[in-house]
Amino acid sequence: MTRILAITNQKGGVGKTTTAINLAACLAHSSSRVLLVDIDPQGNASVGSGVSLRDLAAGTYEVLLGEVPVGDAILKTDSGYDLLPAHPDLSGAQVEMQELEGRDYRLREALATLEGRYDMVVIDCPPALNVLTVNALTAAREVLIPVQCEYYALEGLTSLMETVDLVRQGLNPDLQVLGLVRTLFDSRNSLAHEVSEQLREHFEDTLFRTVIPRNVRLAEAPSYGKPVIEYDRQCAGSQAYLALACEVLRREPQSVT
Repeated sequence: MTRILAITNQKGGVGKTTTAINLAACLAHSSSRVLLVDIDPQGNASVGSGVSLRDLAAGTYEVLLGEVPVGDAILKTDSGYDLLPAHPDLSGAQVEMQELEGRDYRLREALATLEGRYDMVVIDCPPALNVLTVNALTAAREVLIPVQCEYYALEGLTSLMETVDLVRQGLNPDLQVLGLVRTLFDSRNSLAHEVSEQLREHFEDTLFRTVIPRNVRLAEAPSYGKPVIEYDRQCAGSQAYLALACEVLRREPQSVT
């Protein structure tokens, strides 16, 4: 069965898209067949995968509206994974989907037609709770939550866990939390260590051991349209995401309320 993993956090700037791109690349590097789904109208996961948004003929927008079969919108990347890209028109889908029947299940139904084609589907969600995020959570079986170790981290997590629970109760009873991953970690910052310890106390069973550091090469890679393992395989960011991919492949999702 294909594993479908939504990477989400309602708070922006936590390394969500960076995690989506680099996890997809590292999973593909491990010989998994991987599809990265960009369902964020900003299209950052698409650009970071080397795709020009101006040249897109079809993407998530057309798939959600039923205008194009999902298989016709998927692109191959140079980094070993396939991509369902997004462009800014996707923001309009939030309005256009309001009147559609089964609007919360559009992505789930599209991905169901790909069953068996991929080992893992990774979905990069918008940093907001809207119909696009709900589609991602309804399609997914697992949720991975990037968390930056800063002051408001725990406050935002409470809200996100409530959202996951609401989706589980109303739309997708199979949805489970795979884990939380600490991102943009600055080992020189005492607050980062304090928040990391709080996360360990509150979410011990679901906190990944891997910590993603602040890393210059990791920050540079998207501007070259590459995952970091294609840009600099030896840097700390590459090694961290390779370790995270290994953890994801080994781990079973858990119920968190």
